[in-house]
Amino acid sequence: MKIGSTKLPGNLFLAPMADVTNLAFRLLCKEHGADFTYTEMISADALVNENRKSVLKSLSAPEEGAFGIQLVGSKPETLSAAALFVEEEYKPAVIDVNLGCPARQIRDTGCGSALLEKPDKIYAILKELSENLGERTPISAKIRLLESEKKTLEIARLIEKAGASALTVHGRTAKEMYSGKSKLLPIKAIKEELSIPIIANGDIRDEKSAAEALEFTGCDGLMIGRAARGNPFIFRRIRNFLETGEYLISEKDSESKAGFKSEERQKPWEMREKKRGEKREENPLAEKLQIRQFQDFETYVKLLEKYELLNSTNLRIHAHWFTKGLRGSRQLRERINNLNDSKAIIELMKAVSEDQCKK
Repeated sequence: MKIGSTKLPGNLFLAPMADVTNLAFRLLCKEHGADFTYTEMISADALVNENRKSVLKSLSAPEEGAFGIQLVGSKPETLSAAALFVEEEYKPAVIDVNLGCPARQIRDTGCGSALLEKPDKIYAILKELSENLGERTPISAKIRLLESEKKTLEIARLIEKAGASALTVHGRTAKEMYSGKSKLLPIKAIKEELSIPIIANGDIRDEKSAAEALEFTGCDGLMIGRAARGNPFIFRRIRNFLETGEYLISEKDSESKAGFKSEERQKPWEMREKKRGEKREENPLAEKLQIRQFQDFETYVKLLEKYELLNSTNLRIHAHWFTKGLRGSRQLRERINNLNDSKAIIELMKAVSEDQCKK
């Protein structure tokens, strides 16, 4: 897959997410098979008007390889200045413009999905960016659906006409936020209408939803967001399934593989505590996945420490994500909530992980 002049190794993307896609988490997702990752959304105004060093602390590292930077803003000249700055300083493979964030604090500033109501402004922003950077650094955009499919298609056409090299479409409206089900039909319509690569986003939760989204929409790629929080291993699972049609079990060394039928597969988030007094049924796959998530958390912490990001990361919420759906996770999260600092959280997670490995 290519975005402008940038050739990618595959078509699985990690979505830009605030408080999630820092350098450490992006590296962990790449280790598990993400083909391309984006930074957290960065304010163009902050880059132009504030202390750039604090905004961009540990944004990237040479070992990351190709990555994308997502900017948010509402003024063509400010976005262009910010894009030129990050291009010079960090040389991202792609610069993405957020046109879909539904958060009220973003919309109230006229940014994110609020721009979908101003097609002319979208065109002006992307036109200026494409003319100033397009030949060196491809520009992409990320949108949500409008209530009208016709208007959504009009926006998509404008984005392509303005010079964008790729478009990511989340299958919900801004009003829906993350409720309901992401719609694939409008994404399919956009893919059929445009010639630039289209990336489907929304409710890509597992192997089945990934395969269905690709097959139905015909999109060039998939962008995984909330399902990757605390679960970077999802990229390895989805990649293996798309390439082989088999579900993946990872052994301790992450190298041994085994396929199994979908009806034999029990997802970790489907596991539930047995009623008190009942003997819990052994599930080797669930145990391996549980150990895997604890191991990934340990690796994540090491990366945070390596790049001096630990103090600026909300480790409590990340610990919640890394334990979501696992056996006893509710009780574990209650214990995490009672701890006062990152060191205590790390020690607790390590102790629980060691206990799991002994079983």
